[in-house]
Amino acid sequence: MTGSGAQPIRAARRRRKSQWRGLLYIAPAMALVIVFFVMPVLFTGWMSLHNWPLMGVSRWIGLANYTRMLNDGRFMAALNFTAYYTVIVTIAIFAVAFPLALFVERQRRFVGTYRTIIFLPVVVGLATASLLWVWLANVDSGFFGPALRALGIVERSPNIMASFDTAFLTIIVMVVWKIAGFTMIILLTGLQAIPAELTEAARIDGAGRWQRFRHLTLPLMRRTIALALIVSVTGSILAFDQFYIMTSGGPQNKMISVVYYIFNQSFVSFNLGYGAALSIALLAILVAISIVQLWLLRVGEERP
Repeated sequence: MTGSGAQPIRAARRRRKSQWRGLLYIAPAMALVIVFFVMPVLFTGWMSLHNWPLMGVSRWIGLANYTRMLNDGRFMAALNFTAYYTVIVTIAIFAVAFPLALFVERQRRFVGTYRTIIFLPVVVGLATASLLWVWLANVDSGFFGPALRALGIVERSPNIMASFDTAFLTIIVMVVWKIAGFTMIILLTGLQAIPAELTEAARIDGAGRWQRFRHLTLPLMRRTIALALIVSVTGSILAFDQFYIMTSGGPQNKMISVVYYIFNQSFVSFNLGYGAALSIALLAILVAISIVQLWLLRVGEERP
């Protein structure tokens, strides 16, 4: 075999070795994904097609659980509440996180300290943060009641968690306090990725601060904003801890999120098959959101 004919064969062998080496490197990650995600999803899908009691033998019922879901008024109410909560909390998080990102993006004295202080609530677990705010809102030993009395707003400490409006507002404030620092970091990376030359050129051309923000900053941060938006929306749809710990779904069962409802059906009522069907439906919603995320990240990209 001539030397010129052997070179393509050797090149093909090197490529195959490189491909097998790459597969070997990702094999542990693939194994983890298969064991802890793919197999549980497949098993959950199988459970959703059965009447699966906690004790006893499961029974095949086909799509009956999914039909039941469509006629379940409580599930639809949980879905509506989750959508309402997601919209409100996402807007609130961005309304706080974006100004904070603009504030800490500039180089100034103690900017590192500011970033650390703003980010500190993120490291607190959500369950711990929920318990902390339950204590703050406690009518007898909390902080909010005496503070409101000291300001002359109320005569006696109110039970904040007793009404839907005040309890919902308390949860929104707690989540914003907990999550805004994380969203700020995501937005900050987008701000820092904008070339300083573009901002300086716009300033020299006479563009004001609002004009630079509207016509330069926002378009260049489109992908970063889309990522932060999807992270916030996904986390809000999966909300559970704050409602379970702070209100137990109340008052009057008006704060039952989708995940909370799945928890009740699966581990309180022990309707494991129906809970599995609800989980698959929620997974489908999250997959749809992921597809929207990919679309948002690709819109406006230059095509060859």
